[in-house]
Amino acid sequence: MFRIVSVVAALALIPALAWGQPAKPFKVRWYGQSFFQVESPSGKKIVTDPHQIPAFGRNLVSADIVTVSHDHNDHNVLDAVENARAARVFRGIKVDKGRADWDRIDEKVGAIRVRSVATYHDNENGFSRGKNAVFVLDVEGLTFCHLGDIGHELNAEQTKAIGKVDVLMIPVGGTYTINGEQAKKIVDTLKPRLHVFPMHYGVPNYDDLNGPDEFLDGQKLKLVRQPLSNEFTIAADAKPDAPTIVLLGTESKKK
Repeated sequence: MFRIVSVVAALALIPALAWGQPAKPFKVRWYGQSFFQVESPSGKKIVTDPHQIPAFGRNLVSADIVTVSHDHNDHNVLDAVENARAARVFRGIKVDKGRADWDRIDEKVGAIRVRSVATYHDNENGFSRGKNAVFVLDVEGLTFCHLGDIGHELNAEQTKAIGKVDVLMIPVGGTYTINGEQAKKIVDTLKPRLHVFPMHYGVPNYDDLNGPDEFLDGQKLKLVRQPLSNEFTIAADAKPDAPTIVLLGTESKKK
């Protein structure tokens, strides 16, 4: 009897995939600017650079992990995260005695690894706009890289520190970050294996940034446009083929 019960219990632990059922996908949702929510197949939610810019609808989302690339008010608004007090919040820049510096992060939250890479918000070593943190997130088999408000191309040390990337979130709007041409060079440098999500670019009613056209012009990568949805799904077992650029809309719902 004990053996039968043990066998049944063991069978109950076999993943659904083993029975021929497809694994749940990753879901990537964009809320404008650099604000994303990544939901893993197991249901863990990671939020990046939250804001409540009126033009994007003042969204309210839930999170297990929140990353903040730098302390500007269009990237650091925890009021956009309904359970922020319960979430693990990682700030890439810390302030000590009035001095802002990078917080070198390499930690695990459950099975998710969170790393930061030191960069600048401009191409003058931070003289104009200060420091910026790139976040690299290893989540259930895929590596997501969120470049924050990077203002320069990557050097060899930064490229090595970032490492392998499956999904890249990259600013393309210029003015306060890299522009479209610089973004193309970073994509060529990092060679993301699956998808590229342009961010931090001009959209209707929020036009002090350039649009994505400079980044898209002449691209060899396949383009997927979803202007009526802010959500894109990625298969948990996605295999690298030809990386795609995913251009999302900002229609959003509370998730």
